[in-house]
Amino acid sequence: MKLSNFDYTLPRRLIATAPQNPRDHSRLLVFDKKNNQIDHKRFYQIKEYLQPGDLLIFNDTKVFSARLFGQKQDTGGQVELLLLKDHKRGEWEVMVRGKRLNPDQTIKFSPQLNGILLKKLTDKTWQIKFNLSGSKLYTLIEKIGETPLPPYIMSKIPSLTAQSSKLKANYQTVYADKTGSVAAPTAGLHFTKRLLTQIEQKGVDIEYLTLHVGRGTFEPVQTQQIEDHPMHAEYVELKKSLIRKIRQAKKRGKRIIAVGTTSARTLEALADQILNSKQINDIKQDVNIFIYPGYKFKIIDNLITNFHLPKSTLLMMVSALIGRKKTLEIYNLAIKKKYRFYSFGDAMFLN
Repeated sequence: MKLSNFDYTLPRRLIATAPQNPRDHSRLLVFDKKNNQIDHKRFYQIKEYLQPGDLLIFNDTKVFSARLFGQKQDTGGQVELLLLKDHKRGEWEVMVRGKRLNPDQTIKFSPQLNGILLKKLTDKTWQIKFNLSGSKLYTLIEKIGETPLPPYIMSKIPSLTAQSSKLKANYQTVYADKTGSVAAPTAGLHFTKRLLTQIEQKGVDIEYLTLHVGRGTFEPVQTQQIEDHPMHAEYVELKKSLIRKIRQAKKRGKRIIAVGTTSARTLEALADQILNSKQINDIKQDVNIFIYPGYKFKIIDNLITNFHLPKSTLLMMVSALIGRKKTLEIYNLAIKKKYRFYSFGDAMFLN
């Protein structure tokens, strides 16, 4: 399948550079797959489309200040790091921006933190060892690091730095709990605590899993045949109590609704373990599923999601759920109706 089949043209003025305030007042496009009907609402009205007994599954990952700036100890040259994966004991997989990088180079990030480049992993990534690890490292990172916002947001708000507490709070779901992501699960940004309470009071079952968003978020599809695109693994956690609830929902014919593509790909990647394992245990592992048209969903019935970049794997996942032509038709309608796109943008409910 050709990459060009997933392209569309978006006017730059429709790229959201700031969140809606309040969060749940962003716009919501509701697509009824069964009746081929589209409604235009505000996000807080999503509760009208949820039913008692629905299982609504969120990703509770928490974004951390994964962008660090430092200087090479030998030359003073500037280096920028994006922390991708914690290999424990102070060793990390990182994306590095800098000139003339070599193994055994020391990079100084603050008086308390430095790291040694161990080896080059790919053309963009390195393995580095810091002089700190565990909670001490994470605590310091939160103080000196920056939130790794998408460039189309940062370029529009130079007065609001990625270090500001306001911006960090805006780029975090209200239920974020487990630190480890370099990007927010953006579909969840629309929910407020009040809206979650209202949804629960309606009889909807709310549950959480964890997927730490990693390098794949920043990697565009570059192969002309999408099937050739390599997906990068991301770490997930799913409790056995949720597995039991999913099995019960399937048995009773209740809807399983994923909040965001991260929740969706976690559930689909683990579908066989969730549905067929004889012994139910907590799951903690890496997943790297790539969902595009032709894929048959095994767990989720419905999806809450934002509007995604052209030619992205996330747009391909939406196309797998409702069809490529229908996806592009909806996107073009959203452009005509002036919906806001990308991380701080509006949302869709594929109902």
